[in-house]
Amino acid sequence: MRVVATAGHVDHGKSTLVRALTGMEPDRWAEERRRGMTIDLGYAWTTLPSGTELAFVDVPGHQRFIANMLAGLGPAPAVLFVVAADEGWSRQSDEHLAAVDALQVRHGVLAVTRRDLADPAPALADASARLARTSLGGVQAVAVSGATGAGVEELRLALDLLTLRMPDPDPGAPVRLWVDRAFTIRGSGTVVTGTLGSGTVGVGDQLELAGRRVTVRSVQSLGRTRERVTAPARIALNLRGVGRDEVARGDVLLTPDTWHHTTEVDARLSGTAELPAELMLHVGTAAVPVRQRPLGADTVRIRLSEPLPLRTGDRAVLRDSGRQTVAAGVLVLDADPPALKRRGAAAARAAELATATATFDAAAEVARRGAMRRAHLRALGGEVPDGMNTVGDWVIAPREWRRWVVAVEAAVVAWAARNPLDPAIPLAALARELGLPDESLAAPVAAESGLGTSGGRVRLSVAPESLGAAEESIRSIEARLAADPFAAPDADVLASLRLGRRELAAAERTGRLLRLAGEVVLLPSAIEQAARLLGALPQPFTASQARQALGTTRRVVIPLLEHLDHEGRTERLDGAQRRVR
Repeated sequence: MRVVATAGHVDHGKSTLVRALTGMEPDRWAEERRRGMTIDLGYAWTTLPSGTELAFVDVPGHQRFIANMLAGLGPAPAVLFVVAADEGWSRQSDEHLAAVDALQVRHGVLAVTRRDLADPAPALADASARLARTSLGGVQAVAVSGATGAGVEELRLALDLLTLRMPDPDPGAPVRLWVDRAFTIRGSGTVVTGTLGSGTVGVGDQLELAGRRVTVRSVQSLGRTRERVTAPARIALNLRGVGRDEVARGDVLLTPDTWHHTTEVDARLSGTAELPAELMLHVGTAAVPVRQRPLGADTVRIRLSEPLPLRTGDRAVLRDSGRQTVAAGVLVLDADPPALKRRGAAAARAAELATATATFDAAAEVARRGAMRRAHLRALGGEVPDGMNTVGDWVIAPREWRRWVVAVEAAVVAWAARNPLDPAIPLAALARELGLPDESLAAPVAAESGLGTSGGRVRLSVAPESLGAAEESIRSIEARLAADPFAAPDADVLASLRLGRRELAAAERTGRLLRLAGEVVLLPSAIEQAARLLGALPQPFTASQARQALGTTRRVVIPLLEHLDHEGRTERLDGAQRRVR
């Protein structure tokens, strides 16, 4: 099955054309048929010459019903754009094409109607040129008459060719069904309809609606009862567990636990004329008031009045409800953006978004946060990327993991100094000291650092001794090296802290510090850390490459490499290169 929405100016013959193609009446309300004008969304379907089933969502053309038009067009992957030969391009033609372009609809057919009333050639040429300048590009154009039937078969063939060009959605993708109708059938209960854009829905499935679980009692598509329906499709679902007054247009049915509901998104705009701060965001069949905050030349932070299940790559429309016009197209770049709290944060964020794409980058998202839960990552549309540390439900960026591991020993030492009678630090306290997002990570991080746990506590293998008057200065050096493991203090810093050879030797004896040649002072854990980082380099490597990998200076890296050579961790190959053994 394929789904196409109509578009075009009011009274240009959209509904008449759908009736001619399907033999069905798309206008559902008596008032629509009496006035000869579509007010709400209409639905009809037909079988094309190839055997493909094609469903139509017929949208209203009048300016007063633009919100209804956007609800029909939003979930549709293709459009049948209609222009009357006797009237030509009109005001709402512009408005509907702006919405099509804002949503970046790329598949369509142009139908110029009323060829029996006027020469269709001028309207065909004008409309084709206008559509070619939008996301639709060059489309097949057909002149028809819904009244006489002339050209209808040619239009059916054009629609058949259109369906062949439309991509197939992923049948295994999580469901997100935007509701466009909700009603009650006596003896059955609540029924909702919508355009299924991806995924599969079947009888007995559990779906999420406004935070609660509902069950699919039965499924219909194109008037027939089905066991399962795969996207793309127009479907009607009879739901168990929800009353008619609990669901309406704009609500959304979801595969449970697979979508992130957000009230803020960072987005790129198309048609970036100056916008008012308050607008309406139309996405799927939903329409919610929003406020926008400009970030860059074409990027904004959009704050929604209510949470919606959105992802990177989603398309939406911003509408100026005061002027009743399409203000801009929206491409969601980040559905879970960082807070903008510090001075200059908005400008920095704009710079990041300038090169952002519509593809979710799972590795970048984990790196930005440092760590995140698998479920959160999946809800944003990603899977665990290669090269990440994983502990239980947590996915951790390598750099954050290394930072935690390096900081463990200093945290334990500091705790023992503050608590000499109980020097083993509880895991909960260690998690707080390291800034871990969850206490369950404390034990694995401690184990990675070389320290084990016993009874929910972590201790050094040898308890540190107090160094009397030098204790405060030694702690200062430990804190400095915990933050930057290879930034060894120089002689001036050591002198200012009154740390001479005797004091440093005492700290080394108690396992607090490690002294290398040239009075280079590091934490003992720096050796293991250096070996891991150097082992990740292409082998062999130079001292300059080692210096860059460790983020330090030549003063530090040369004695450190000599120490690693002496311990047999590295091997010198010639005057310039080494390798990790």
